[in-house]
Amino acid sequence: MDPPDKAREMVERTGARFPIGYGLKVPEDADKVGAYWETRRGIIHATGFTLGPERKILQACFATGPIGRIEAVDALSSIRGTKRRKAQGG
Repeated sequence: MDPPDKAREMVERTGARFPIGYGLKVPEDADKVGAYWETRRGIIHATGFTLGPERKILQACFATGPIGRIEAVDALSSIRGTKRRKAQGG
């Protein structure tokens, strides 16, 4: 939901080297990914994805509040586990 300038601030503040989304429209963009959205406040609730090397969604997390969001440490743990299982033939 943030405008482009807020997305740039996020990149500058965090040093992110991956795309940061911005300017999403409610409800059109929320409906495209199945995210929860709220008419009253005109917001899309937190929707996090872990993508694989083929750019396919490996995991998704949809939240309507502060609980249930993907934390970086959990995403890294999940990615490492996926890589380990793949290396073991799983």
